[in-house]
Amino acid sequence: MKSTSVWVTAVAVALLAFVNGARNEDDTQPCAKVQASRSVVRLGSPVTATCVVRDDCPLVTGRAVRIAWRLGDRFLPGGAAAVESGLVSEVVIPSFNRTREFLTCCVEASPVQVLAGVEIRAGYPPETPRNLSCQTNLTTPYTLTCRWDPGQQETHLHTKYSLHTQIWDTNENDTYEPLPGVHRYSIPRSGFVLFSDIHIYVKAVNELGEATSAPVALEPISAAKFDPPTIVRIQAVPKRFGCLNLRWNLSLQQAWTANLRLNLEVRLTPADGGQWGERLILLNAVRTTRSVDQCRLLHGTRYLAQIRVRYLWGPWSEWSSSRSGVTLENAPTGRLDWWMKASWDRTDKQLNILLFWKPSKQFRVNGQNVSYTVSGKKLAGADGNVCSTTGNYCAFQLPRGVKKVYLSAVNAVGKSSPTEVRIYPPRAREVVSNVTIVPQDDRSLLVQWRSQLSSSLTGFLVEWRPLLQTDLSLTQFEFTDHNQTQLVIAGSFEPYKPYRISVYPRFKDGIGLPLTVDAYSREKAPSMVPKIQIKKIWKSHVELAWDEIPLEQRNGFIQNYTVFYCDPKGHFQVVIADPKERRVVLGGLNTKSLYEAFLMVSTLGGSINGSAVHFEAQSFDVAAVVEIVIMLKGQFWPAVPDPANSSIKRWTSESTQDSHLASDNEEPNPMYLSHLSFLDIPVKLSKADDDPWSSRAGDTSDLGESICGSPLLSDYSGSNSDSVLYATVVFSGPCHSPTAQDPQLYLRSESTQPLLETEESFSPKCCHNMATVGIPDEQSFFGPSHDCVPETGEGSGILWDNFPFLRALALNDSEND
Repeated sequence: MKSTSVWVTAVAVALLAFVNGARNEDDTQPCAKVQASRSVVRLGSPVTATCVVRDDCPLVTGRAVRIAWRLGDRFLPGGAAAVESGLVSEVVIPSFNRTREFLTCCVEASPVQVLAGVEIRAGYPPETPRNLSCQTNLTTPYTLTCRWDPGQQETHLHTKYSLHTQIWDTNENDTYEPLPGVHRYSIPRSGFVLFSDIHIYVKAVNELGEATSAPVALEPISAAKFDPPTIVRIQAVPKRFGCLNLRWNLSLQQAWTANLRLNLEVRLTPADGGQWGERLILLNAVRTTRSVDQCRLLHGTRYLAQIRVRYLWGPWSEWSSSRSGVTLENAPTGRLDWWMKASWDRTDKQLNILLFWKPSKQFRVNGQNVSYTVSGKKLAGADGNVCSTTGNYCAFQLPRGVKKVYLSAVNAVGKSSPTEVRIYPPRAREVVSNVTIVPQDDRSLLVQWRSQLSSSLTGFLVEWRPLLQTDLSLTQFEFTDHNQTQLVIAGSFEPYKPYRISVYPRFKDGIGLPLTVDAYSREKAPSMVPKIQIKKIWKSHVELAWDEIPLEQRNGFIQNYTVFYCDPKGHFQVVIADPKERRVVLGGLNTKSLYEAFLMVSTLGGSINGSAVHFEAQSFDVAAVVEIVIMLKGQFWPAVPDPANSSIKRWTSESTQDSHLASDNEEPNPMYLSHLSFLDIPVKLSKADDDPWSSRAGDTSDLGESICGSPLLSDYSGSNSDSVLYATVVFSGPCHSPTAQDPQLYLRSESTQPLLETEESFSPKCCHNMATVGIPDEQSFFGPSHDCVPETGEGSGILWDNFPFLRALALNDSEND
């Protein structure tokens, strides 16, 4: 926009000058002329301009006019003076702070008449080019590329850069001009000689000045960047521990430089290290025809190697591809750090030992396949190994009295010096308290604790392991001094995963009791929300419950469960549940209203909402109604035994009092009876005893002595002249239906009705049953007997119709069978 307005102003000035200054074809002089001190100035410097108006200018002839100055679209203060040659006006701009603008001389009128103008540009002189560097490319086509830094300051003016070279051997000079705005140039192969020095510099020029860079003198071959070399072979040096031999060469395009003495840099790292170490080995003046040895490496260790090359002080090539090699193995050296847990077995005669270990700073494996042995003998090769493993822990038992074992590392070459492990029985000492965990970042935790003063305390041990994995090899530990009560543990933690951390006190004679806490390095909202379950609804209450979130989906410690519920009108209420109970009871609900509820689970890292459930409060309490109905039934509708549904089949003297008769599974509604017994009733009865069911119902406190228990009763004569036998069936259970497991009991009847007078035995045998002349056998109360003959006489014709209760107890043998 600014550039457009400038050009529009310039065109307007030219047109006005032409129209106003040339009224006829012979008059071609402008009406006025503006002269500036400089048309290109340094940005911020002062500018002085003068406007001289011709006497015959029609805009001022015969008029009293005033000359005004305008910079762009802004008027400037100025002065006018009458001279012999016409009007002259001068303006001074103290600081010209625009990079490009038109300054015009005008006549104050309506509208303003432009007399003449001039364009003024401003900027800075070029800075001296810096950091000139050149690099030779030895791939086809060969080039020498030079780069430079033009400086930080923008000149705002067109600045021209040129690259100048001079080959000293031939005294040949060349100049190269890059494209505008480009600050590099590639000199073709014809412009330099690989093994001849060349002198190079850069010049920058604009309207305010010029600048030349510091010259660079170099041999193009020394500025060459070679292609990445190749490691042809890497192998162990025979009979030299910790040494690897490397053979290498250059690319095929640069094989012609094989006789050059190059600088070689080697970097090595253990194959299981994961990252390249800082150890760099520099070898000077090396030829590709000669292999190199790298020593002072770890024994029996696989290394990855890379190399790069350069000529003299030229740029390094890129690193080569990796190759691996293994140094010669040696027996392991150094000691192992260990940590032991001990507990007694059930007999207190054996100690259960769980031993962990890790390499100390001085330990060297010196081999590829390493195993570990725990032995009761110190000498190598001696018997008594209690454990052998390739892992970092071992579980075994030791008899009481063993004081120490020995831990050693073994490889194909030999065995390390044994590390002594002292066996300490467990000590029930508690000195550690208030363990807190402060996350440092995603991979480290600060463990802090307090301890009581103890003269036998020698230090502490911090142990940690992941909770989601049961592999004991993932257990790690660190030692601290007795006066250190905090430790930063790092390296093996993952965010959103739980870890168990224990702090053990170490004493001179053993290990004390730990204090254990769980921790996360970072928390976030759980991955799932359990589904709400409606457990119970009564009156205006509802009980909601939910399952526990699996540990792997918690992503942090559950701080609380929050239940949100609302009625149809949208009135929300909130209840916070105990995280341990995982249940809430919502009260004060409106009956016949549909409620909606959902669960929110929160950790310190965030919250997540679950799906909604709907429920409706009941207008009455179903459980209370059931209880009332049962109570009323027991009061007003007592259970009356039904002899027709009796499951009694036979009655023997051996099981009179506490017999459990088998019930017939084919009966449609079996009635479980309680107890049957006899009353010792006199024959002569009073009138008050004519209706014993109504007069003495429910009262059995004065029942006669049972004669059912034993046939050897001393006061029982067995005569039928003084007493009769009668059975009464009652329930001994509550008013509601008894369970099938209730025992069947028999109580003596209180009836004085003369029954079965012909019977003599208190426990009648089948052959003593009443005569059943004219009655089918299946109607006989106790069933027929094949070894008995029915009695004859007047009393033998008694029918069961005279005894409705006994008739009801009659069982069908075929049905029971």
